[in-house]
Amino acid sequence: MSLDSPVREYRTLYAGVPAGVAAVCAELGGAPDGMAASSLVPVSLDPPLLSFCVQKTSRTWPRLRYAPHLGVSVLAHDQEPACAALSAREGDRFAGLAWHSHPAGGVFIQGASAHFDCTVERELDAGDHLIVLLRVHDGRRADVSPLIFHDSSYRTIART
Repeated sequence: MSLDSPVREYRTLYAGVPAGVAAVCAELGGAPDGMAASSLVPVSLDPPLLSFCVQKTSRTWPRLRYAPHLGVSVLAHDQEPACAALSAREGDRFAGLAWHSHPAGGVFIQGASAHFDCTVERELDAGDHLIVLLRVHDGRRADVSPLIFHDSSYRTIART
C-alpha cells in the first residue's frame, strides 16, 4: 500500500488495530449528552492523562468540549447496544441506557468496565480528527471485560 492510497484502503488497514470502546458523556442543561469513541488511550500517569480522537465533523463534540467535567466509561463486553445508541446521529441516545451523573457533571454508563472523571486539558489538530487530551481526576475499575472494536466488528477479550 502506498502513501497515496484512497481513504477506503486506509480504513481497511486501520481496522486491523483493536480498540476499546468508550462513552464520553456529560450532563448539559439537565440532560445527558454523549458519544461513543473507539480511540481511548492512556497517555500519562503523572499527571494522569487519557486521550481520544473525534472527527472534526462531529456534531456532539462542540457541545461536550466546554462541559465542566466529562464522564468516560469504558464499555463492557455486553454493552454493544449502548455503543450503537451513543453512535446514533438522531434520536435520544440515552433512551434505555442505565446511567448516572457525577456531582461535577460527568455522566457514566452503568455496568462499564471502567469510569474516569475527566476535564479537557487540550485539543490537538490531527488531519480530519482532533486528538482530545483529558486530565483524569478520579476513576474506578470493575472486573468486567471491555468491548473491543476490531476488523469492523465488536469483540471481547477472552480470559486464559
